[in-house]
Amino acid sequence: MALAKSLPTFNEANTVFYLPASHDPWGVMTSLVIATFASYVALDLAKRVCAQDRGVALNWWIGGSIAMGTGIWCMHFVGMLAFSLPIALGYTYALTVASWIAGIAVSAVALHVASSGSLTWQRLAGGALAMGLGICAMHYTGMAALDMAPGIVWNPLLVACSGLIAVGASAAALLIFFWLRKVNDKQGRMYQGIAALVMGCAICGMHYTAMAAASFPSGAICLSVNALAGNSLGALIALSSLALLAMTLFTSTHDARMQSKTALLASSLKVANAQLQTVNGELQRRAFMDPLTGLPNRVLFEDRLMHSLRRVDRAAESVAQRNAEKIAVLFVDLDGFKTVNDSLGHAVGDEVLKEASLRLRVAARDSDTVARIGGDEFVLLMEDVGSMADCVTLARRLIEVLARPFDIGGRRVEISGSVGIVTYPDHGEKDKLVAHADAAMYEAKRAGGNNYALFESHMDAGALEQLSMQNDLRHAVELGQLQLYYQPKIDGRLGQIRGVEALLRWNHPEHGIVSPGVFIPIAERFGLINSLGNWVINEACRQMQAWARDGLRMRMAINLSAHQLRQDELVERIEQALTRNHIAPSQLLCEITESVAMKDIKATQRAFEGLARIGVYLSIDDFGTGYSSLSYLRQLPARQLKIDRSFVGDVEESGDARAIVSAVIQLAHALGLRVVAEGVETVGQRDILVGLGCDELQGFYFAKPMTADTLQAWADGRKPANAVDFSPSVMHDNLTI
Repeated sequence: MALAKSLPTFNEANTVFYLPASHDPWGVMTSLVIATFASYVALDLAKRVCAQDRGVALNWWIGGSIAMGTGIWCMHFVGMLAFSLPIALGYTYALTVASWIAGIAVSAVALHVASSGSLTWQRLAGGALAMGLGICAMHYTGMAALDMAPGIVWNPLLVACSGLIAVGASAAALLIFFWLRKVNDKQGRMYQGIAALVMGCAICGMHYTAMAAASFPSGAICLSVNALAGNSLGALIALSSLALLAMTLFTSTHDARMQSKTALLASSLKVANAQLQTVNGELQRRAFMDPLTGLPNRVLFEDRLMHSLRRVDRAAESVAQRNAEKIAVLFVDLDGFKTVNDSLGHAVGDEVLKEASLRLRVAARDSDTVARIGGDEFVLLMEDVGSMADCVTLARRLIEVLARPFDIGGRRVEISGSVGIVTYPDHGEKDKLVAHADAAMYEAKRAGGNNYALFESHMDAGALEQLSMQNDLRHAVELGQLQLYYQPKIDGRLGQIRGVEALLRWNHPEHGIVSPGVFIPIAERFGLINSLGNWVINEACRQMQAWARDGLRMRMAINLSAHQLRQDELVERIEQALTRNHIAPSQLLCEITESVAMKDIKATQRAFEGLARIGVYLSIDDFGTGYSSLSYLRQLPARQLKIDRSFVGDVEESGDARAIVSAVIQLAHALGLRVVAEGVETVGQRDILVGLGCDELQGFYFAKPMTADTLQAWADGRKPANAVDFSPSVMHDNLTI
């Protein structure tokens, strides 16, 4: 079946006859499919050439122009092959290739315009005109590939119409390119398909309008009949073009997905980087700022001090020494703060610290650095100091603001401050400024507090000694200088050993045995107390295992500090030490002083419950010296109360002391707790305590603290000096728990 050409077969005016023309409907349909598919691919390629990477965009522009141009040209060529005359037709090679090149050029122009940032009316008009002329050039060059004799006769009106259709279709294509950019991906595919169909119909409309403009005189022959021709050639070109377009579309779609994933990953990475910057900022803030008060911490203070010292040294080299710049360090310690913590608790103490830090910042100059370096200790760095009078003026202002009453939750809290002052370069070595200011502060505190003191050389001796002790204490564990001494606890009714208390001693190579009253405050002040406490836990468990190998099972009590109670891993650390040394948890008893237990009841309760859960026994030490709350005491899973030696020492002479001890014993027994009295030094004290029902006794009357070897010898029946004589058999019978 053939579609007859609508033009007349002769010209009535000149009586010229034309050959009848027809089109194969399947060829026409194939050309429409190719035109629509090529348009769909072209719309997809328009998005790829907008890539931000110039290299990627250029590659897509070149490859896309070839694929898109080949598709449009293929539609044209298939449409021409669908055209037939009563004579055989063929197409010259050169002009056919030229028409293909024209199709690629048209596509290049279209994709170039589509890749621009915006579509102005000038750009639309210029692009549509260039594309229209290119399409016309492609079509009419392809028609010229028919080498006819005589030549083709053209209808000027239809030729003009085909040109207008080409320009209009190009303008519509450019508008669609830019419009589809605003459509989201979900709706984009549907709109892209509709737009491609419209563009395909427009391209076919132009092609077949141009074909209708051509007439072939009767008797004309095709001189290129032996060139490109045949239905097989059309089918091959159509399939090849469709395959090329399909491959291009697949590549474009895959690239779009990859770009989408890349964009998503880039967005996620951007968000992650933003979060990382926030985290880094927070970590940096925490690394250099005190979390409670918001002031700079020791690290940041020392960094600023170091920079100030360098600036002072450089200034001293460039000007006369008498005019050299000076800096000052003021060390501030709160007088009476420990009492606030002990009596009102840490929550109130924290509020006092925050208010004190705010007052110090307000009192200091804008150029000064105020830092909290630990506990209730603050330091101020004064730069551009004119004279010592400036430092004294600031110190007095600091003392004044700290002496004003604090209103904390309706409570009136009164403290004061002691300030030590040191200047550089007047007061010695720059690496000792903080230590010297600290020494001056202690001088002000010894004078009664609420005062300031200027550093003097004689103060350096105490500071150096404390610094030396601190440095030595840092290495005491690794050098094996720490040692546990053991003091027996005696059953008050049976007169037999119930266990021992482990007491830490420091065997200093120069100073000999150092009392805990000397080095424990240093350890607490310089952050060494936790490492010492951990050593005590491990050594106590190791010693119990060593005694067990020699047939001596002994319950041992160790002391826990307030710092250890705040350690989240305390219970786990004790459990690991017990397991590692194969010690039953009931053999270990942890003693916590009453003031420590009650100052942070939540931390105490958490630690007590954890230790009780693993089977460790618990004791409240120095009972009666703090501010015990019976409601809290009842909630703690303690097994023992220990009466402070201050009551025991007066029990023989003071009726009040005996009444207090008797009340404590009765209270403890009512709560199901055993009672231990420490500091028993006379037989009279022993008899009174036993008569009041005290369960266990401990003190010099029975034995002084002794080494592990001495205690082992005592267990074997060899009494140490100044110890009560116990029968070895009785003692051995009672050592098993």
